[in-house]
Amino acid sequence: MENDLKNTIRPTQTRFSFGTTSAIITNLGIITGLDTLAHPKLSIIGALLVIALADNISDSFGIHIYQESEHLSKKEVWLSTLTNFFARLFVSSTFIILIILLPVKIAAACSVIWGLLILIIMTYTIARQRKMSPYSAILIHTIVAALVVAASHFIGAFLIARFQG
Repeated sequence: MENDLKNTIRPTQTRFSFGTTSAIITNLGIITGLDTLAHPKLSIIGALLVIALADNISDSFGIHIYQESEHLSKKEVWLSTLTNFFARLFVSSTFIILIILLPVKIAAACSVIWGLLILIIMTYTIARQRKMSPYSAILIHTIVAALVVAASHFIGAFLIARFQG
């Protein structure tokens, strides 16, 4: 019974964790990279919508083909594809709502906090289920997210300073 539960939980976690992590990192990169544009709200919302659809479909399709190549059942392949798609769409939507409702600088800060909170909760949950100490995993995952946010911010600032006329 316990193995059946573990086997049921593990694939579900995998499907949600990939899509959620991808959405967090990608959206935070976009938000922090574009928050200093002349019209940041419109630019960020447009970019997040493109990411929520185009990049999401691309990743979900990539997972679909990868799992087909692994000879997984048709049901498992489609379940993973759709779970990934909807997890990313949901997380992306939460960032879009923050950008719509708040001033851009506040929305960017709230988005970073929100994204890190989701990442920390997800990391903690997975580590506890694996019977591991969650703190080192949380530290590593938070550092990776912070590096993406910082790099995106500096790249965006550099490009804006260089090419905005």
